[in-house]
Amino acid sequence: MTRRALLAALSLFFAGCRPRSRQVTIGSKNFTEQLILGELLAQYLEKAASLPVERRFYLAGTYICHQALLARRIDLYVEYTGTALTAILKSAQRGDSQAVYQAVKSEYQRRWRLEVMPPLGFNNSFAIVMRGPEARQMNVKTLSDVAPHAPQLRMGIGYEFLEREDGYPGLVAAYGLRFAEAPRVMDLGLLYRALENRQVDVVAGSNTDGLIAALDLVVLQDDRRYFPPYDAVPIVRPETLQLFPPIKRCLQGMAGQITAEEMRRLNYAVDGRKVDPVTVAREFLEKKQYFQSPA
Repeated sequence: MTRRALLAALSLFFAGCRPRSRQVTIGSKNFTEQLILGELLAQYLEKAASLPVERRFYLAGTYICHQALLARRIDLYVEYTGTALTAILKSAQRGDSQAVYQAVKSEYQRRWRLEVMPPLGFNNSFAIVMRGPEARQMNVKTLSDVAPHAPQLRMGIGYEFLEREDGYPGLVAAYGLRFAEAPRVMDLGLLYRALENRQVDVVAGSNTDGLIAALDLVVLQDDRRYFPPYDAVPIVRPETLQLFPPIKRCLQGMAGQITAEEMRRLNYAVDGRKVDPVTVAREFLEKKQYFQSPA
């Protein structure tokens, strides 16, 4: 999505918003994992802390979610540390998960007084994915291995990946990739379908996509460590924490509690088995025994 399109969408979003009541408004981006995470937080705050929650999901990409937070149209949403570092802070800094988290936490506090809560437990790094049989036939295991074959391959990417600092331009430069044609840009939900239907040969997905194993796809190793860590972290407005103190205890209680494998299963339940995200979130919380008072 271009900056002009983003601004237009943001204007329409804000224009349609009415003044909010005293409730917690949770936002999400417009893909499966974000919907599940938003629903997890919403149900947990409703049940464990008895808080009134409004869901404001499908807010397009990172930029709109961040601006909605600053404009007080939402109170919190789940971001990824690598995305915050590169797409929002425009930083070229790299490092391990803890270093990136501390950098994001410090800068969000300094610039906007936003509270970056502890990571939920999984790293949802970008994953460059190919069909398994072809990857094995070409003996392609890493992104560096792709370079000699790139002129015969077509790549599919999401709108945001085309323009972001840690996205397509930097990736192809870092690995010397010259694909058969310009990348095909599509909605994130269509990437794996396009790969399965052979409309593209390589896609930029994510590490926790549930369809990777189900469709016999292969994640190529980022052997030059182009992508930073992308730990999932709730970001909350400070006024919201003051108004609803149980939120901080709830989010601290969820720190480190969702593994990458669990997130893949949750995503596959929605994308692969077509289970309603509301049901998926409720069953996960019940299994984890989260429906208890955080106090």
